Amino acid sequence: MEKNEFFDIESELKKLPDKPGVYIMHDSFDAIIYVGKAIILKNRVKSYFRKSTKKTAKIEKMVSQISRFEYIVTDSELEALVLENNLIKEYSPKYNTMLKDDKTYPYIKVTTGEPYPRILFSREMKKDKARYFGPFTSATAVKDTIELVNKLYQLRTCNRVLPRDIGKERPCLNYHIKKCSAPCQGYISRDEYLENIEKALDFLNGNHKGVIKELEEKMSQASDDLRFEEAIEYRELLGSVNMISQKQKITDSGQEDKDIIALAKEENDAVVQVFFIRNGKLIGREHFYMTHVSDDGERDILADFVKQYYAGTPFIPKELMLQMELADQEIIEQWLTLRRGSKVRLKVPKIGSKEKLVELASQNANLILSKDKERMKREEGRTIGAVREIEKLTSLSNIIRMEAFDISNISGFETVGSMVVYEKGKPKRSDYRKFKIKSVNGQDDYACMREVLTRRFVHGIEERKALEEKDITQELGSFTKFPDLLLMDGGKGQVNIACEVLHELNLQIPVCGMVKDDNHRTRGLYYQNQEIEMDRASEGFRLITRIQDEAHRFAIEYHRSLRGKTQVRSILDDIPGVGPARRKELMKHFASIEEMKEADVKRLTDVKGITEAVAVSIYQFFHKE
Repeated sequence: MEKNEFFDIESELKKLPDKPGVYIMHDSFDAIIYVGKAIILKNRVKSYFRKSTKKTAKIEKMVSQISRFEYIVTDSELEALVLENNLIKEYSPKYNTMLKDDKTYPYIKVTTGEPYPRILFSREMKKDKARYFGPFTSATAVKDTIELVNKLYQLRTCNRVLPRDIGKERPCLNYHIKKCSAPCQGYISRDEYLENIEKALDFLNGNHKGVIKELEEKMSQASDDLRFEEAIEYRELLGSVNMISQKQKITDSGQEDKDIIALAKEENDAVVQVFFIRNGKLIGREHFYMTHVSDDGERDILADFVKQYYAGTPFIPKELMLQMELADQEIIEQWLTLRRGSKVRLKVPKIGSKEKLVELASQNANLILSKDKERMKREEGRTIGAVREIEKLTSLSNIIRMEAFDISNISGFETVGSMVVYEKGKPKRSDYRKFKIKSVNGQDDYACMREVLTRRFVHGIEERKALEEKDITQELGSFTKFPDLLLMDGGKGQVNIACEVLHELNLQIPVCGMVKDDNHRTRGLYYQNQEIEMDRASEGFRLITRIQDEAHRFAIEYHRSLRGKTQVRSILDDIPGVGPARRKELMKHFASIEEMKEADVKRLTDVKGITEAVAVSIYQFFHKE
């Protein structure tokens, strides 16, 4: 454990209060590495530093990194739970079990607070006067349902403010194709419209029998009256209603909202499966990955999931059916009740259909875990495994971040540089950067690479200095973090340029060249003045090839975009009478310069803002001898 000269852990432990609260562990860099809650702070925090206390390997490692701790006293354990949740969400400490997924679920929103309500798609559930249905797991299914309900009951989808705007504008296309009853024109009274909304709400509540019967009668009547097109429309609507109805399986006669939750754990991986039941119907399911679970018990992992997931979702059902009792179950139940605003029950069913549903969720979680285990193993081989191979070849260790650089130009025209970043063997595209060469004229790849590397690392040094001056611990941008390995597109020459730049800036970062053969294909690595042979079938070789190709692609893409813009601008700007506005209209009208060249004067005058005189000028420009 690294000592903190300003914080004596032994003396601070004696000051801990006899009260509930939250404790926060910091490492030597002052980063928050763990957040926990306690009924009695003094007892809980002391237990981490007591040698006689049996600890898991994960906790032992965490304790070895603690440089200082702080705590916040609360009035109750419930307050401590809420605060713990908020702090974990804000800081994502590396030793807390974390919910990996951050998903938002779709809802059907009925704007019942409006005089003429609408049915909308929503990604959040607000505390407003609207009614919400969901959450659902399929956005497509939600959109299909909204479209069907609007079609069935001819509800408005526009943003007009009614009744204020009634009669101000013509009815939209939906009225003419019989998808809207046009309340905007007063063609339907408010009472009649609200009756249709009530029917729509009834349908969304799962009561489909009435509308099925009504559609069957209308289809039959239309057929008897030889109105076959109308009968076909009713038949199609009936098919859509039946499809929606069949998607919702009845799972409980209680007609209540509940979530069925079960867990599967194997070594360092855990998956939680959730079945969503709304109004007694299974409307969907979803699985979630939990990280940092190596030594945690299943009860603790499940409790962490419930706390983190239901802290972030706007909808909390009346019941959670669980695979096992949670750690801190009573206090979690109190917290959920507080969040929902009415009683929430946590149950572990032992017999009957509910127990079978929990078992089904458990089986699904195990299936997902076993399936993903193989996928993750393959992915790890392609990424982390490949990095380990590179470490072995170069005798380096702990390579996490790799940065690769490339230069692109055509005869010195618009020379650009690219920087691509890989972390743990995967591309980190948010940290990619482009450089437009400023100080080099003509074609000199070495000088261009020197400029790119100097700009990249000087920028990083300045960012780090700014952080130190402001005493800020988080990174400002992608340049603050320096690579563990620098990869240059090329051999000895490019590597030497990189080493010179790093030496001038007093930075010690290992540099490898990505060497190509005569056919411009990756051949191996150049490191410490010698070329390292690589097995072409190895994952390490494939990773180097991917990085080299990606750096080249990114540079070429940027160069192409700059070249295209420059060429288009220079050609059109040379035409008398064509300024920025006309140039923009010409490029909107014609797919390419070639198409513009082929156009006659008459066709050119079809372009907005192009007079006959300007059209003649353009035509003569492209057809001068």
